[in-house]
Amino acid sequence: MRSYIGLLIVPCLLFSVLLSAQPSGLRCEYLTDPLGVDQAHPRFTWQYPQPAGTLAALPYQVLVATDPSFAETAIVWRSARTASPLLPYAGKTLQPFTSYYWKVLVRQANGQLLSSAVARFETGLLQQDQWVGQWISDNRDIHQKEAACFRKAFTLPRKIRSARVYISSAGLHELTINGQRVGDHFLDPIYTRFDRRLLYVTHDVTRLLQSGDNAIGVLLGNGWYNHQSTAVWDFHKAPWRARPAFCLDLRITYEDGTTEVIGTDRSWTNQLSAVTFNSIYTAEHYDARREQPGWDLAGFKGSGWQNSIFRSMPAPRIVSQQLEPIRKTETLHPVSLSKLNDTTWIYDLGKNSSGITKISLHGPAGTVVRLRHTELMGKDGHTDMSNIDVHYRPTDNTDPFQTDIITLSGKGEESFSPRFNYKGFQYVEVTSSVPLQLTKESLVGYFVHSDVPVAGRIHSSDSLLNKLWAAANRAYLSNLMGYPTDCPQREKNGWTGDAHIALETGLYNFDGITVYEKWLADHRDEQQPNGTLPSIIPTDGWGYEWGNGPDWTSTIAIIPWNIYLFYGDTSLLSACYDNIKRYVDRITRTAPHGLTDWGLGDWVPVRSRTPVEFTSTIYYYVDASILAKAAILLGKKGDAVHYKALTEKIKTAFNQKYLKAGEATYSNSYQTELSAALHWGLAPDSLREKIAATLAARVRENGNALDVGLLGTRTILEALSSNGHGQLAYALATRKTFPSWGWWIQNGATTLLENWDLNATNDRSMNHIMFGAVGGWLYSGLAGIRPDEQAPGFKKVILEPLFPDSLAAFEAAHNGPYGPIKTSWKRENGQIRYQVSIPYGSSAQLTLKETAAAARWKDSRVQRLPSKKGTIVYALPAGSYEIIF
Repeated sequence: MRSYIGLLIVPCLLFSVLLSAQPSGLRCEYLTDPLGVDQAHPRFTWQYPQPAGTLAALPYQVLVATDPSFAETAIVWRSARTASPLLPYAGKTLQPFTSYYWKVLVRQANGQLLSSAVARFETGLLQQDQWVGQWISDNRDIHQKEAACFRKAFTLPRKIRSARVYISSAGLHELTINGQRVGDHFLDPIYTRFDRRLLYVTHDVTRLLQSGDNAIGVLLGNGWYNHQSTAVWDFHKAPWRARPAFCLDLRITYEDGTTEVIGTDRSWTNQLSAVTFNSIYTAEHYDARREQPGWDLAGFKGSGWQNSIFRSMPAPRIVSQQLEPIRKTETLHPVSLSKLNDTTWIYDLGKNSSGITKISLHGPAGTVVRLRHTELMGKDGHTDMSNIDVHYRPTDNTDPFQTDIITLSGKGEESFSPRFNYKGFQYVEVTSSVPLQLTKESLVGYFVHSDVPVAGRIHSSDSLLNKLWAAANRAYLSNLMGYPTDCPQREKNGWTGDAHIALETGLYNFDGITVYEKWLADHRDEQQPNGTLPSIIPTDGWGYEWGNGPDWTSTIAIIPWNIYLFYGDTSLLSACYDNIKRYVDRITRTAPHGLTDWGLGDWVPVRSRTPVEFTSTIYYYVDASILAKAAILLGKKGDAVHYKALTEKIKTAFNQKYLKAGEATYSNSYQTELSAALHWGLAPDSLREKIAATLAARVRENGNALDVGLLGTRTILEALSSNGHGQLAYALATRKTFPSWGWWIQNGATTLLENWDLNATNDRSMNHIMFGAVGGWLYSGLAGIRPDEQAPGFKKVILEPLFPDSLAAFEAAHNGPYGPIKTSWKRENGQIRYQVSIPYGSSAQLTLKETAAAARWKDSRVQRLPSKKGTIVYALPAGSYEIIF
């Protein structure tokens, strides 16, 4: 290998050519070609061309038209020129039910004009009075267990140009047209606070319709709306609870330009279906003998169908479901099948997942088959759900937890898969009332979650690290169902604390902005007039009295702020500003001296229990700090001054009580105490280095092991790696013995767990996201990729990579608003070869240890910046570089 003196950075030649590619990745409201857009000023985003040839930001222009030809008469907006890849629409008033086409134009430095490919979006119902259909239901009460199916036959007299369905339901729905299932969404619509806001879903159904006779079918499920299972959160007592209902408009445009709308009314007929019970919380029951073949086809003649009834609109607002839908994203084939006897089989799907199963089998009519889904196997060879059914309070034995129940019709091969339920499981125990023949191919599983695009990748020479990254991602996705949940089996609740702890794991790995924007709208729906938020969101009213202090419900501030950092978009921060303000003010009223003990504290610690006042006051400070910064961004000068003063008051009160300056420590010197004070900025700058040294010493004294709970996992790795102790942080992250994330992986975990102790007597979910911050640290700490608060959305990339001695190679990539940010390194002959790629439109600030720095460079664009002792800092413009030291 060539010998290097110090450090050399070589620019990739591809950045010496002129701009040669089009703007790409065009999205409206962060979705690709969305239907049913109901925003008056939808946001357009795109990525800069890669590669690029000039360093100056080139001006971009957005054109929006009602025709893809972009004829002058069709153009509704020609934007001003901009260097930002984010632009809200500001043209003529958008019309409902209209297709719009848009593209991005850019003029190269050589004068050549380039155009992106044409993207489109389509508006939906922009106002409530644009609905034609009315809310309907069947005339049955909340205790009726069978799901209702609805049908409408109709005739279309002319050739069809296009057709859209707009459907909203209180509960869940499955929609068919002429017997074919519409779309690939699962569990629509996404769960909201039903008595305050409902979502409607838009589908293009043009290809499913025909001139002549047609039929629509709708099967309604309970979801969280009519909760018939009982558990400790009292959803069966929800104030909105009623029999599921829906509203639908089928809007048809004929070839001659005329339109027709077929909406829900009393002429729609309904009947009880073969789905004899469904619970989003427990399972689904199905009696194939009750199936009425062809019920959703034109020409069906059935008995016992009755006209539907009108229902009042369940909520005052119905808005478009503009977020990535829940889908089946992976098929899970069993890795093993064990036959215990002629009526009992055990399937192992190899991975813990959120989702459902599908079984195909033959059997006599009336045969009852049960599918019991669990995360564990018992010592007796049967499945064991003792770790996940602890909060279930069944009123009888007709609704067993996570157990689908099927009754066969005896008509050849039969298949069943639930429509209105999902579970958390790895193992499935199938039992039948009579002997049957099952094979390994008789059952498959499906991984089900919000289908958010992948935005990041990690790979290294350490197989445990790779498995840990995959497990964190699988746990994160298992708990993303249109809102972040804690676990996919025992609760399925939107626990706020779990969500903000794992936030960076989500944002680095997945493009989940649409889900978070929807969930923060749920926050705004749930906030009490006095500012209080519940600990689970959405909620039926449970959680306003427990678990909802600032250490949990700081989601109202932390999530909008991080969306701003990662996307450079102030929309969510602006939408939540008044809510953050009310929340901070609510804490201030009850904590006038700056300290608050409202909260749960460092949940499920290894051993040491940090005082609740310590951690809750820190999050009070975090919220006030975000509010002060948001006030500056949004031009609220008076608020900025007020809340900046409040942050100083909180910080002073906190340090006066807990800081032991002479000993460079906090309170009891617990790992959570020291790391939280460092990470969240309450430690005085003059003592940060010494406090970090104290933290490192405490970790080493504990045998290089964790002694933290939920809140401490968010801060300990960051506090160490950001303050000169990166090697120790890496050792903690990859430790293979108890207590650690690696200990779980060593013991076969494919997701993250709820408790450090594998044999704990409670808090034993095997698929929990609350300890998931480690997945974000792999990017922010190990890869050292972070957004800059002063240039958010990765306009400026902060690079502070770690090079652990025990790691031979590592690579990371994150697809930010400007394009992919890539870093990789490997050890070769005693040196490190480090490669980095920064997308056009961005720049980077690279910080390395002074021992790795060089005196000369081979690229005049690289500039040395002022740096702290022991480091050297360089400014890197967009480009690809290789560094060897």
